[in-house]
Amino acid sequence: MTTQPDEGAGIDPDLLAYLEADDDPLALTDVTDTDPDLAEALAHVVSSSLLQGPLAEAIVDDPEESVDPLDAAATQVVARARMDQIYRSIIARAPEHRVQPSLERVEAVLEWMGHPERTYRSVHIAGTNGKTSTARIVDSLAREGGLRLGRFTSPHLVSPTERICLDGDPVSPEQFCAAWDDVAPFIELVDRKNAEEGRPRLSFFECFTVMAYQAFADAPVDLAVVEVGMGGRWDATNVITPAVAVITPIGYDHERWLGTTLEDIAREKAGIIPEGGVVICGRQAPQALAIIEEEARAKRATLRVLGRDFDVCALEKAVGGSLVSIRTPAARYDDVYVPLLGAHQADNAACALAAYEVVCGGSALAGDLVERGLMGATSPGRAEVVRSSPTIIVDAAHNPAGAEALRLTLNESFTLSHIVGVFAAMADKNIEAVLGEMEPVLDAVVVTSMDSERAADLDEVVRIAEEVFGSDRVSSADTLEEAIDEAVSQAESTPDPTASSGIVCFGSVHFAGDVLALLGKIPGSERTMP
Repeated sequence: MTTQPDEGAGIDPDLLAYLEADDDPLALTDVTDTDPDLAEALAHVVSSSLLQGPLAEAIVDDPEESVDPLDAAATQVVARARMDQIYRSIIARAPEHRVQPSLERVEAVLEWMGHPERTYRSVHIAGTNGKTSTARIVDSLAREGGLRLGRFTSPHLVSPTERICLDGDPVSPEQFCAAWDDVAPFIELVDRKNAEEGRPRLSFFECFTVMAYQAFADAPVDLAVVEVGMGGRWDATNVITPAVAVITPIGYDHERWLGTTLEDIAREKAGIIPEGGVVICGRQAPQALAIIEEEARAKRATLRVLGRDFDVCALEKAVGGSLVSIRTPAARYDDVYVPLLGAHQADNAACALAAYEVVCGGSALAGDLVERGLMGATSPGRAEVVRSSPTIIVDAAHNPAGAEALRLTLNESFTLSHIVGVFAAMADKNIEAVLGEMEPVLDAVVVTSMDSERAADLDEVVRIAEEVFGSDRVSSADTLEEAIDEAVSQAESTPDPTASSGIVCFGSVHFAGDVLALLGKIPGSERTMP
């Protein structure tokens, strides 16, 4: 005979208060009122705790050191709420391109703080495409080498904590808040001084940069891998003197702010080359390489160019990536597995490997370190397969060069015979050129929009897409969910029974994050802010 327990039986009376809507002993209303989702989040963690018992991390050998799972869950919710509030305040500041090009604001804050960025070595990475992947590969190599590692990249896919990583993992909401608390008084001081003199306050990216440099010093890290936000010469990150600078391939992007020619853009990117330092350079168009060589000579820097001073000697397709052989200035590393798709990722691995050799004094690296370091590299949202039947691929391709790399990767690494694209873009991007690069490999494209003030108008994107693909190959959807449903329907409707169908979602980093969140690829993947 089975009996049903009385409602509330076996539950500590102190825990019942968490379930009472009218009695909130945690006094969370101050934060939940600012974000309606928080009440639901708290209810979820409470329910999980009651149904599943103590959280695994709360169980310890010493009962006196045990952590109440509900207290821990409530603390996490409060920290997340405060992080959201801080993020709102930072993102409300002017974007990087709307302030005067200057390093003075960041330098002033760091000077008041005692220059935390000088307490560790750094690798500085600029370029148009491949920056984040290269940064993540350097990160993996350095951690395999036993270094405590900080990584600063942008933009984020899902949560702003992804921008600041320690030992490969995004900082926690608590660490994010602590970094802000450390820098906020100094930012306020410099903001106030600038206001008195009629100059702009720090931009949102400048704030993030200062937070990252402080978080790395507080950890503390041995090495920071720092990705440029935009350009290089006047980028907020360019206040460090790196052990080595890396310039990935340069193409057309951000022309409104960096210039309309490759020479202009390359001149801005080459601004990160340190005086008397070493710069590792990816494959470049001749006119871009000429500018980088000129800047390196002017700064008496040692320039090492992929395809000339080091190279990818062999590249073979492998399951989920490539088997590569790389020649560097110090050694040759044969038949190393790189779990990233596309020939461009082999180039990124070569640049990362050459850069890490410089960090290690220019000597050859142990073969097992290289194998583990490259094998452990990840790059979410870059030709990432997130579903099968049909195959769904997510890529953050948002400029012509990125779209070209995606097109080549689809041809080289996949055997799909019928591909439908799902596309959304920011208004300031070269939408026609991006779609033009992808047109040869897509049978059709579904256009949608994003929840962002910078998103391109849906009707305008449809118009451009129809010019590139023809109206019979273009459809639109108001929401991402509807767009993917439509793409799946089209991908599976081919009359060819032998067809191998796939869907590729591309157009911006923000959009890639939305797709990953929708498909549940990232745990806890609700976007923090639009």
